[in-house]
Amino acid sequence: MRSLHIMNRTLILINPCIYDFAAYDLWSKPLGLLSVAGSLRRWGFNVHLIDCLDVHHGGMMGKGAVKPPKRRLYGTGKFWREPVPRPSPLKDTHRPYSRYGLLPELIEQELRKVRDPRAVLITSLMTYWYPGVTEAVSLARKVHPGVPVIMGGIYARLCRDHATRTSGADRVVSEPGMGPVLKALAECGIDASREPPSGTVPPYPAFDLLTRVQYVCLMTSLGCPYRCQYCASHFLQPVMLKRAPGDVVEEILYWHRDFGVRDFAFYDDALLVDSETHAAVFLERLARRDLNLRFHTPNALHVKEITLDMAGLMRRSGFRTIRLGLETSDISLHRDLDGKIAVGDFERAVRNLFKAGFDRREIGAYILVGLPWQTVDSVRETIDFVGASGVVPHLAEYSPIPHSPMWENAVKSSRYDLTSEPLFHNNTLLPCWDETKRAQIPILKEMVSRIREKYRQP
Repeated sequence: MRSLHIMNRTLILINPCIYDFAAYDLWSKPLGLLSVAGSLRRWGFNVHLIDCLDVHHGGMMGKGAVKPPKRRLYGTGKFWREPVPRPSPLKDTHRPYSRYGLLPELIEQELRKVRDPRAVLITSLMTYWYPGVTEAVSLARKVHPGVPVIMGGIYARLCRDHATRTSGADRVVSEPGMGPVLKALAECGIDASREPPSGTVPPYPAFDLLTRVQYVCLMTSLGCPYRCQYCASHFLQPVMLKRAPGDVVEEILYWHRDFGVRDFAFYDDALLVDSETHAAVFLERLARRDLNLRFHTPNALHVKEITLDMAGLMRRSGFRTIRLGLETSDISLHRDLDGKIAVGDFERAVRNLFKAGFDRREIGAYILVGLPWQTVDSVRETIDFVGASGVVPHLAEYSPIPHSPMWENAVKSSRYDLTSEPLFHNNTLLPCWDETKRAQIPILKEMVSRIREKYRQP
């Protein structure tokens, strides 16, 4: 009777494919969706995950012209990729456009494996990746007609009206947390109140539902105390919340002990802020255990927080991939952009990391390019500044984000209709730079390549 009850509470959760000019797996996992999956399991639901970005799916092998993706250190690498026609709004952008992820027929096969699901939940990330979301909705309706489809995620929250009009989903969840998800399920006739949370299921994101658990993504905090003009973090998470350091340690130990995971990527927006009561506490506990773990920071660290003591603790606890949030070397611009860097902060952080024993190949710095008022010379000077500091620059093309402080300025400066078409938010377009500036991008990338070659960055 119990097994029948669980079967009747089956849900499908989908991480859609990506449609874009370029996509790379830099510890890219649908952490929000996996967190929802973990919570739903604790509420007694039987969860079936379809990760359309699964690079280890056996069904993709031998699929004609689709070549196996090359993988690199620590679980990163390329996705499965299939060239596809550009959507009509991007028809004048003369760059190859691709579909990243499983082929549609494989997604249909995965959907057919689940009998009588009560609902399909689909997540979303970048606003300009919504074609993958609408595709997932369409495939779900094709295989399971009449089953309610609920869509959430970052695109749903930043572009709710567009998502409601175009996704085809029955419900669009545009608020954070499990409450709105359970409410959407209830509106579809699926009641979660009958099953109290179970203590038998670990209270962590359901990474075990993936084909392989090569690495685990961690959120030790939500939100950020800074109000950067180019970021919508404050809209998505107005109040900064932090997990108890002991809980962070227990989660890391769980994945390491039960699944043999060594690589962990921090998704925090402000990992090291107030570190004396947060990051320094759990990192010190982990360092004492000497577990040979490897930590990575794809979301970048605030350089002001990297003291010599913190750099040493990062080294002892196992940090391997360090990305610094520089954005620009022009301090006067920082006062308008974010106010998070003062003169000498970056150089001091780099010196501290070197003193702690980090290799220059382990350290990189993100440089924003394509901001509405930004000059090419400013980017060039920042690249030279980073190279002279001894670390590798990484260009981060600016994507206009709805609800960010810079959004209105971006709308005014762009030749694209950013408000009505999220495809134009794509950072590859450099939508807030004119043709003259965009023509200099190959030169800027060549500057970065020379520095990378100089430092033999893998």
